[in-house]
Amino acid sequence: MIARAGALPDAEAVVERVREAADGVFAALGEVRDATVACLRPRGGRPVAADLAALRPLLWARLNGSRLSALIAGIGFIAAPGLLADAPWYLEWWQENPAGDPVQLLRDLDPSSSAFYDYTHWDWYTGPHSGAERTICGPYVDYLCTDEYSLTLSVPVVLDGVFIGVAAADVFVRRFESAVLPALRRIPATAFLVNAEGRVVASNTARWVAGSVYRGTEGFAVRPVGDLPLSLVTAG
Repeated sequence: MIARAGALPDAEAVVERVREAADGVFAALGEVRDATVACLRPRGGRPVAADLAALRPLLWARLNGSRLSALIAGIGFIAAPGLLADAPWYLEWWQENPAGDPVQLLRDLDPSSSAFYDYTHWDWYTGPHSGAERTICGPYVDYLCTDEYSLTLSVPVVLDGVFIGVAAADVFVRRFESAVLPALRRIPATAFLVNAEGRVVASNTARWVAGSVYRGTEGFAVRPVGDLPLSLVTAG
């Protein structure tokens, strides 16, 4: 049985810090969503991939020179299959580049290819597609993009009531941990964050490392982190 959350010193400070970090990324995704809708509104025909180039200044700004660039490692719009007239599958996705300007992620999007990247099977896509307003996928090793232990945050993009794709951002787990660990360490007991599947995202103890799975333990309390798909688990 999981204990109910009680009054634990500094727990609310952790919740607020986690919400602040995640809300900042989701706010950026809201901007990407709005900009995507604006550049894809019908103008006499189906949109094409070139229409999405209008997003690039915004995406680059979220990777370079903003306070969010300390968290966000990649950001963009992922089109629903068939949305674009000239690219049935398409990613307008950009990643940070320590050596200079952001770089575009290029993947094999030819369904007839053995290396075809079908992004519609990933949780960060299926969550928004199924109606979730905020999805947090991971932590997982992102072998397709960065080879880093990562979180992907995503929101649905809807145009005139029709789902047209996903706005998403990658956040390295090590960066997210750096943002929330100072608050977690102020809790005088075992404390860690878990996602909706119970996978640990950040922890103040080596016993519950990022990526391990929490299934419920006697003597632990669980409190939601606002409307995020995250919970704070504390002992005692």
